[in-house]
Amino acid sequence: MTTTSATPDLTQVKRRQQQMWASGDFHAVATLIQPVADVLCDAVDLRAGWRVLDVACGSGNAAIAAARCGCDVIGLDYVPALLARGRRRIEAEGVPVELLEGDAEAIAFTDGSFDAVVSVFGAMFAPDQARAAAELARVCRPGGKIGLATWTPDGFIGEMLRVVAAHVPPAPGVSSPLLWGSEEYLRELFGSTVDGLVATERTFTFRFRSAEAFVDYFRTYYGPTLKAFEAVGDAGAEALHGELVELAGRHAVAGEGPVAIPATWVETVAVRASS
Repeated sequence: MTTTSATPDLTQVKRRQQQMWASGDFHAVATLIQPVADVLCDAVDLRAGWRVLDVACGSGNAAIAAARCGCDVIGLDYVPALLARGRRRIEAEGVPVELLEGDAEAIAFTDGSFDAVVSVFGAMFAPDQARAAAELARVCRPGGKIGLATWTPDGFIGEMLRVVAAHVPPAPGVSSPLLWGSEEYLRELFGSTVDGLVATERTFTFRFRSAEAFVDYFRTYYGPTLKAFEAVGDAGAEALHGELVELAGRHAVAGEGPVAIPATWVETVAVRASS
């Protein structure tokens, strides 16, 4: 959860991240958590006709949710494969969304270009967290809205990501993305760039036929989990699988048969400061 004194090579870090998120098929996970984007867009109180940016959009969950609110939407991500999946979704739904390749730490739009800026489990993974937060605020107009969905460090996904990090450790000097799940940290991160920040803890529930089915699904489709299994190899796969099954079973409402696994996340809505 802490940042070391080493200076990371952010170019190399981002290259590794791109490879990780391009592995498996994150879109398969995104389809499960679409309701989070819907809830966030409602909390931000998007207005029809607003210009909205979805940062680190993946295959377009929040972008599509915003478009359903009548907004003109642009989604930004640095994984071309996910953008391609998103464009197929957009074509199928017929919503006004444009998806572009880009970096959350260097958003290629002028100051105040958007009425609202949102990110669902995306910007939190940027290695330079201060720069990502500054960019989110910069491209939002004064008085506009910033909306974030971030996993909490003490929730199910937070614990799962820590298990994964034990096998695929982050680069020295890169802070944990789970810091974004703390209201106190977000207030410090955004500082005077925002007013009226409100953070509300929410719960999303994963539903699977069993804890084992959950682990198998995430092992196949979720880049961080897939990379952890690659790192341990055949020799360590059984132990890692068991550790994750135990974790899922411990958090599950039902421990045998079909499971409902609550995962806490933070819904953050802030207003871009006027100065």
